[in-house]
Amino acid sequence: MVAFNLRITTLGHAVHSGMFGGAIPDAMLAASKLLATLWDDEGAVAVQGLTTHDAPTPGYDEAKLREESGLPEGTSPIGRGTILSREWFQPSITVTGIDAPSVLNASNTLIPSVRVRIAARVAPGQDAHEFERILREHLVAHAPFGARLDFDPDVDLGQAFLAPVDGWAVEAEQAALREAWDGVEPVLMGSGGSIPFTADLVRHFPRAQILITGVEDPDSRAHSPNESVHLPSLQRAILAEAFLLSRLDARTIEP
Repeated sequence: MVAFNLRITTLGHAVHSGMFGGAIPDAMLAASKLLATLWDDEGAVAVQGLTTHDAPTPGYDEAKLREESGLPEGTSPIGRGTILSREWFQPSITVTGIDAPSVLNASNTLIPSVRVRIAARVAPGQDAHEFERILREHLVAHAPFGARLDFDPDVDLGQAFLAPVDGWAVEAEQAALREAWDGVEPVLMGSGGSIPFTADLVRHFPRAQILITGVEDPDSRAHSPNESVHLPSLQRAILAEAFLLSRLDARTIEP
């Protein structure tokens, strides 16, 4: 992942929109035009230099996407390629917050500056520092009307991680999950979830086998205000963990 705050400034101070509107650019206009350059007309990331990982994905259609995400009829999915390749293997960029006057506090003035939070997901195979540099250079190059861009110094960075799935630990984990779910076959999947220390663990402990599981159901709504966990799923996950620990305890680890 790469995430940072950006301030877009066009004016030294606010001015009356009736007096100067239509002649000078306000920060919201500049921010809207700048942010729109991050995606093409299909909603795919349009920043040159960001890479995509190439790997096959299981079947997953638009109807399933709508069912699991809450995407309503009439609103189209974005991007190109299979739906899961967009979620697992392609870069994505999201504006997760905007600091600007609220509707409640709005006045007839041109806004001098706007602050936004940009959160991006890095595809496996690309360095997160390179991703950040390319994204910043794109924003600077596309700043409209000579708007000034100020990047906050604090940046959240995490390297992408692609887990090997052919080790004995993965087999043990799948067996434990299969047992806990009464024979239902577990599914290997990708995710944009950011756990930056995972890549660090692999770098420092190259022989380690990393197992990452998530306890949630399709309607868990992770990170939303009403995030939840389906209790029967949680109970089975606890059971699967016990089965896995039992298998690991019974195994002799070679030095």
